[in-house]
Formats: sequence, structure tokens, C-alpha cells
Amino acid sequence: MKTNHFYKPVFALIGILCVTLFPACKKDFLKPDPLSFYEPDVTFTDRAGIEATTYMLDRHLRTYWSHLSTRDISVPMNTEYMLSDIAVSGKSDDPNIFADVATRLTPTDGIHDNDVNMISFFWTETYNGIKYANTITSFIDNVPNLDQKVKEEFLGRAYFHRAFRYLALCFQFKDVPLVTKILTAPKQNFKTTSREAILEMITADMEKAVAWVPDQSQMAYVGMINKGACRQLLLKCYLATGQWDKAIAQADTLISHSGYALMNNTFGTFDNPAPAAWPITRNVIWDLHRPANKAIAANKEAILVMPNREGTDATIRYKSMRNWGPMWNQAALKSPGGKVLQSYAKTNSNYRVLYDINGAFGRGIGMIRPTHFAQYGLWSVNGVNDVTDLRHNSTVGNWVRMDSLKYNDPADPFFGQKLRLYNGNTILCTDTIRSWFDWPHYKIYIDDPVFLATPGSNRNDGGAADWYCYRLAETYLLRAEANFYKGNIAQATADVNAVRTRAQCSQLYSTVTLGDIVNERARELYMEEWRHMELSRISYSLALSGKADEWGNTYNVNTLSDNSYWYQRIQHYNDYYNKNKVVVRGRNYVIAPHNIYWPIPQRAIDANLYAKLRQTPGYNGYDPNVEIWTQWQDAVADENTTGE
Repeated sequence: MKTNHFYKPVFALIGILCVTLFPACKKDFLKPDPLSFYEPDVTFTDRAGIEATTYMLDRHLRTYWSHLSTRDISVPMNTEYMLSDIAVSGKSDDPNIFADVATRLTPTDGIHDNDVNMISFFWTETYNGIKYANTITSFIDNVPNLDQKVKEEFLGRAYFHRAFRYLALCFQFKDVPLVTKILTAPKQNFKTTSREAILEMITADMEKAVAWVPDQSQMAYVGMINKGACRQLLLKCYLATGQWDKAIAQADTLISHSGYALMNNTFGTFDNPAPAAWPITRNVIWDLHRPANKAIAANKEAILVMPNREGTDATIRYKSMRNWGPMWNQAALKSPGGKVLQSYAKTNSNYRVLYDINGAFGRGIGMIRPTHFAQYGLWSVNGVNDVTDLRHNSTVGNWVRMDSLKYNDPADPFFGQKLRLYNGNTILCTDTIRSWFDWPHYKIYIDDPVFLATPGSNRNDGGAADWYCYRLAETYLLRAEANFYKGNIAQATADVNAVRTRAQCSQLYSTVTLGDIVNERARELYMEEWRHMELSRISYSLALSGKADEWGNTYNVNTLSDNSYWYQRIQHYNDYYNKNKVVVRGRNYVIAPHNIYWPIPQRAIDANLYAKLRQTPGYNGYDPNVEIWTQWQDAVADENTTGE
């Protein structure tokens, strides 16, 4: 199956689009930008212009996983995980480490776009993505000779991108401004629109998208938005609006009637990158997450893949190993003989392929680090550590334990012996936050072409790679969630067990709680799902359902800033925030209930001169008396007013 070729014919237009449609890519969306108001009339004169904008949207989607911070060492997805139950910020050498979230996250001080956190990116770039989608919906009627079916396909894809981003905003920030068109005049009198109203609008849009966008089987290229992706997003919208039966129906269609299937056997290309240092026994989980296998026709599980290949016009190198692997080659981690692990280049005379940690795993810097629960407790099912689970299996090579690595300095008397955390009663690692944790090798390993092609390089960061946006395994877990809310526990249990059976788990559930479903998401979807956002959405859906969580708690949708399922999971499972009171660089790891939602940046509020945006509850400036739109139709009708 072909990939990427769709993009090349239209790439020449991207430069034009960037300077005419989207000159404010780095500006706040509320600031007036006259250049963007009129030039699309020139650009959208043929189908190529609309294709180029669609390409921009598809490419932009990947940036949440791949965009590098100002210092080239962090990616946006880190923020989603460091504000969740399964990870925290690991940058322990930084006095500005984002650990004390409860006090640091404010409308002015705690929102960044760098290696501290990238909350600013999620606000600014998500609205930029909405702007790109609105360009299509606003100007598609200007394109001549576009038949109705083709027009609907483009509109459906634009609706997907807009809904994907608004769903994220609604559960990252809660109530936000609604923008649905490219404005014809500067507007500085936005009002906030309620989350419920926005969810209603995007759900209706996604119902149209499902009807209009073709199946992947009817498309020649992978990476464009397809009907399956629209169904998956509509399924999430139904969960977010409490429509359990409709959610189940969409999942049923995806699972049983759309040509998708869980991959239960090995397939595609087998990549065993460093067999002398870390041999891989071929298995389905390893194959499923090899970049070369994600977008091939044999992969029946992929619903939406984001193509990203070396040598194409849109190459972005994921720094996956650098971001998500431990920082093993620093002085904080020494052998009992006082030696540090070496990051050898192949040209170094001391290079030993048998203990080539750098070549096998990359040279990580631990920008985020998994919690103790994510490494250990998560993998216990029915009170048993499930050692056969391929996603946590070191025997086949998928999961790496620190004590499986070997000291690799030939001058070290412990050369060739396995790493140890203690020598008797003496701890050998003085920075266990950043330099000592286990990790899912199968998820984060990506060949780095620069490292492979440069014999003198000792930095193996990761390369370009296709990445999953949606897989069928998540569909099973979404259906399990909907069935849980309906009280159909047997059906929910069967869906979770289907995912576990594929992973060759020995422990299956006899009955599941919501916690079991959410735990399975953590096992299966690490670095694919937006962990914080999904926990926020699940908190809302759980409150809508009236069902109890695994501890017997029920919740109210109107008071989730005071107590939520997201917060309770952090309280119970995160051994850093609010539990063991871990301190680094004088900062406590601490998080508060209201941090389930992030603050609206103060700069956005200040730029809105003729009206007031409502700040998120729990943050400075929050005022429940600030008027907001409660009907999305009213917000849309107001878009052409300026308030001057």
C-alpha cells in the first residue's frame, strides 16, 4: 500500500500557504492578523489549494508527538504524561523542573513551550490546527468544479481535525473559546463557550464526517483521514456526551464490520537492531510497533497512522529514545568499582559490541520517568505479576530492566556484570529519578539514521518513524468503557481480555472495574494515547454515568476541579505526587485536584480587549459570574462581531 505520495504533488504550495493563510503560527489566536483574512480567496482557486491545506492538517497532527522544544530535547507528549498517574518530570538537573505543579501551574508562570512543560504548545498549536481546519470549511465553496461528494470528503476530514483538537481542549482546559471560521475582521471580543456546547457541536460534525469520508480500503494512500478514524473519534465524542449505546455501535462497526482486526501473529519486517547487546525474540508486540510495519497493508490493526519517513518532504525525527529512556551514562550511576557506563562510538578502541548500550537502546536523558506503579504494580493482575505479558516481557526483549544492562568499561573490575542499584547497603545511583528506571523498549526504540551512518557518533536519539494515532486495540478498550458505564460488565471484561490475550497474558480478568480498563490503556497505549486528556475525559464520562470507580467513589461533572477520577488515580498510583513527597532541587512533586484542567493563558485573556474569557476553576482570575456561551449556535452567530 502506498504511503506519502499524496503529499508530494502539493508540497510546493505549502510555502505559499504558510505565509498567506497562516502567518500567525506562533502568535496568539486572539490577536488580529489581517493578512490571514483575505489571501485564502487567492489560494483557494483550485483543488490543489484545498489538498495542500489538508496536508498541513495531517502533518500538524504529528507535531504533538514530534515537535521539539526550544532546546531540542523535549516533545509535547511529555507534558501529557508528567501530569498523569504513570509518569512525572524527570529532568532532575534543572532547578526549574516542573515538579511542584500545584503551585507552579498558573495563568502566567506555569505555562511554557520548552523542556519544562509544553502546555503553551497545546494551547497555541491546537488553535492553529483549528485555524487550518476552519480555512477549509470557510473557503471550500470558492473552489470551482468541486463535485458534492469530493467537497463532503474534504469537509469531513476538516471536521475530524477540528473535532480532534476541540476534544483535547475541552479536557485539557475545560471551557474555551469556540472559533469555527476564518474571520473577515479582527475580533477581540471572544466569549468562552461551555465544554458541553462544544462537545455537542463536534459530535454532530463527526456524525457527518463518518457519513462523508471514505473507508481506508477505498483510498490509495495511508495517512489521510479515513472513515475508521472518524468512527473512532465519534466514539470518543459519544463517550464524552454520555451516549453509551451509540458509542458501542460505532465500536461494533469498527471491530466487526470495517476490515480491521487485532494482529495476533508476527508480520511484516523483523528488526533486531543490536542482537549481540540485546537480542529480540520475534513476537507480535515487537512487530506491531516497528515503524516499518505500522502503515503496511498487512497491518489490519492500524486505523490511523501518521506517516513520517526518512527522505520525504515532511521528515521529523522522533527523539523517543532520548526523551523516554533513562540517563544511564552520567556520573550519578556508577559501578561498585566507581566506573561510569560508556557511550562508545564504533570507532572507539574500547568499543565492545556485546555491551553496546548506546547502540542497543539509545542514549536517553530521562525527560520524563515512569512511576513505580507504571513499572511494577500496573503489571499485576489478579494479584499475580503476569510474566508472560509481551508488553512487560524482558525475556523476549520488549521490556528493559536496569539490572539487565551490563557494565561496559573494560577498565572496570565489574566489566560484563549486570548493573546493580546497591553494593551492600551503599546505593550506587545518586539520581534514581533520571538514571534508574525500567522502560518499554518495543515502544521507544527507533533506528537513528544519523547514528547508523556516522561511525564516530556516540549519540543514538531516534529517527523518523510512522506513528499510530488510532489502533483497534484502543477501540476494544473504548467499547469496554462504554459497556462499563451501561453496567454490561461481562461484555466489558471480554473486550479487555481480548487485548490481553493478544499480548499473550496468562492472567485474564473474571470481571473488570473501570480501573482495570484504564490500567489496560496504560499497558497497551503508552505514548500513543494522550494520557492526561484521556483520564480527564474518563473522569467526566464516569461522572455522567453515575457509576463508582474501583474505590467506590462517585463524582459530579460540576465539581471535578475539586475531586475527580484523574486525581484519585494520582493519589493512589503515583508515588511522587502527594504520596511520598519526593523532593528534587528543592521542589516537591505535588499536584492539586484543580490541575485536572490547565489554566487559560493570561496573554490570551489580556489580548481579548472587548470581552472577558472565563478562567479555568482553581486558578487566579476565575470568576463563575463571567458570562459564557452555553449554546454553540450562539457562539457561532457572534463570531463576526468585533465589540469595538
